[in-house]
Amino acid sequence: MQEFKVLIVEDSPTMRQLISFALKRLRGIRIVEANDGVDGLKKLSSENFDLIFTDINMPVMDGLKLVSLVRNDPNNKNIPIVIITTEGAQEDRERALALGANDYITKPIQPNRILDVTRSLLHIP
Repeated sequence: MQEFKVLIVEDSPTMRQLISFALKRLRGIRIVEANDGVDGLKKLSSENFDLIFTDINMPVMDGLKLVSLVRNDPNNKNIPIVIITTEGAQEDRERALALGANDYITKPIQPNRILDVTRSLLHIP
């Protein structure tokens, strides 16, 4: 059975838990958590991931900066990235997608939406 590694970059422990909880309903998913963009980059430099979920509004480094850094890194540029945010504004969505995010989930998060996006980006039946 194939194992997928998912990185969750989110400064709220409650939100990380919610996303993890939803992902654990899929088999073969290993979850690594990071509490901001800098922590996320550190984990990306030492491990390979199949998917990244990141919040936009975080201290130290926000999610949009993280997306652009990942997209400019030859080793990680092809990892699918899903932005999670309270910002439902169209311009934020467009900016995230323009920077290279693959999808966009607005809070409050629906666990089924996380599962659908994960299955679609990782090609899990």
